Amino acid sequence: MSMKPLLIELGVEELPVKALPGLSQAFFDGIVGGLEKRGVAVERGAAKPLSTPRRLAVLLPGVGAQQPEQHSEVLGPYLNIGLDADGNPTKALAGFAAKAGVEWTALERTTDAKGERFVARSTKPGAATADLLPEVIAEAIAAMPIPKPMRWGAHTHAFARPVHWLVVLHGKDIVPVQLLGLSSDRFSRGHRFMHDKQVWISDAAEYVEALAGAKVLVDVDLRRERIVAQVNDTAAAAGGVARITEDNLGQVVHLCEWPAPVLCRFEREFLAVPQEALIETMEINQKFFPVLDGEGRLTEQFIGIANIESRDVAEVAKGYERVIRPRFADAKFFFDEDLKQGLEAMGAGLSSVTYQAKLGTVADKVARVAALAAVIAPQVGVDAAKAQRAAQLAKNDLQSYMVGEFPELQGIAGRHYAVAAGEDADVALAIDEAYQPRFAADDIAASALGKVLAIAERADTLAGGFAAGLKPTGNKDPFALRRNALGLARTLIESGFDLDLGALLAAANAGLADKGVQADVAELADFITDRLKGYYADRGVPATQFNAVAERKPASLYDFDRRIDAIGIFAALPEAAALAAANKRIGNILRKAEDVVIPDSVDAALLAEPAESALAEAVAAAIAQTTPALESKDYVAVLTRLAGLRPQVDAFFDGVMVNAEDPALRANRLALLKQLGGRLGAVAAIEHLSS
Repeated sequence: MSMKPLLIELGVEELPVKALPGLSQAFFDGIVGGLEKRGVAVERGAAKPLSTPRRLAVLLPGVGAQQPEQHSEVLGPYLNIGLDADGNPTKALAGFAAKAGVEWTALERTTDAKGERFVARSTKPGAATADLLPEVIAEAIAAMPIPKPMRWGAHTHAFARPVHWLVVLHGKDIVPVQLLGLSSDRFSRGHRFMHDKQVWISDAAEYVEALAGAKVLVDVDLRRERIVAQVNDTAAAAGGVARITEDNLGQVVHLCEWPAPVLCRFEREFLAVPQEALIETMEINQKFFPVLDGEGRLTEQFIGIANIESRDVAEVAKGYERVIRPRFADAKFFFDEDLKQGLEAMGAGLSSVTYQAKLGTVADKVARVAALAAVIAPQVGVDAAKAQRAAQLAKNDLQSYMVGEFPELQGIAGRHYAVAAGEDADVALAIDEAYQPRFAADDIAASALGKVLAIAERADTLAGGFAAGLKPTGNKDPFALRRNALGLARTLIESGFDLDLGALLAAANAGLADKGVQADVAELADFITDRLKGYYADRGVPATQFNAVAERKPASLYDFDRRIDAIGIFAALPEAAALAAANKRIGNILRKAEDVVIPDSVDAALLAEPAESALAEAVAAAIAQTTPALESKDYVAVLTRLAGLRPQVDAFFDGVMVNAEDPALRANRLALLKQLGGRLGAVAAIEHLSS
């Protein structure tokens, strides 16, 4: 079958930058899916969605000219219904044949479980792809995620933005399509300012090259690469290093068709403002790229990406600088006013801000977190006074002008104000780090004091949330308790703080006593542990290994993590599967023996079989050798030693009848299995590893 490239391009007015990637992908998926659903051969190759703010395009390297032959099979009546006693067609058969458009004698027969029946089979040529495309394109557009379609002109057509041209080419041929009030042709459009004219597309395969000649980079990845190279080169030429975040780059890519860098400057006096505020303004509000020095400090230079190669770049730069200056001036005003007030004075207003109706004010929360931080700090070698001081100041910046304007600077602004006020450097840093991790891929706090504050903050939030009846339900989690639970768990695990989770939550609960509400500590601990399922899944830990450790409910999450590492090493040993199956079998045997009083120790005099004597001796030795390792939490050593029990375990189950007729023998053998199972499951419920 002849395969030719297929091009479909919708020319639109500028699409919303955040919606563009989703619309482009949906259009691509809809076209490919629509063709494949109809059986049209599609060679996707490296095809991907193509788009700019003014167009959505699909370019497939090979699409068949028509469907393959269409075969149909319609089942008719069974022979005993379709034919009378004389072998003549009944009304049922005659009607079926008429509907199929053939004489009843031309019908074929088939057999199923109920017997022989008539069947109408037919074959017809496949439809031409050109005849199918109007419906395919219409379906793809209808399925696009457009929450509020726009109407334009005096018709009823609607789309994300008004549509002004439509290109549909199969190879060199125009595919006639009537859509959204437009008729398809081969005329695309060039850059709005640098090539404001029609672009003749002679062949679908020449689309990307033809648009590049008209100053349009329709390939998103090529635009991305061009922007990154331009920004890095421009920053280097200016003696700095560009700050390029994925969020900012992702939006800039979808704001232009032909990116061009513009180096800009602002007044050095603005560098007195916390650089995070200036960076926030440049990236979030204006989509500019800040330029840093070699030590990561902001310089007075930044780079804008223009959607045009201007003949007067200096004028473009002036425009960008003019736009950003008022925002910087506001930030400097806020910062200066906040410094006049001082960080400690800001805290006075927290007593009038409600945190949550049942949990009191923000000042109440601050007091709880400070008390909890003072409890945690000595357990991990941190100065309790510093922890308390950092907690007392950590929320004060919520009352600052700066955070009021830039909410994302919570903690960051507090750190700057603490430094300006002469607070201890560790305290100032902890005020910022208390918010870490701020998002899924963020690091935990770096300093020990920051870790303590982050733990105390999240423990209080979780205890308070559960006590106030704010547990997450479905997709609703107004207090972000899931995120706080994972942040707490990550901080405990990644910091190596071996804190008892139950005791930590109980201490947080105690701080709520004067509010008359209490959390269920056991339920809250399970909630936090449950957040770790995804955390470990992302690290490649199988669910069976996670469940094996979770069933043991380790007191600390750091201990949980050490057991996870150990069970992973054990699971890779050749003995693991057999011992896991044996421990599962032991559990089943002991459950069925609930009516037996099992002794606490094994009576050597009752060991009648060589295999049980050998196992008893091996278990006693293993327990003696692994007890010190268990006490020191060297779980790898414990499980590695226990793996050596496999020969004795296999021999025991092969040659010894546990449920002996003699009650004393049975009880003694159950005691031996209880000892074995207890030690095999000391680190994790290894039976979960058994398939």
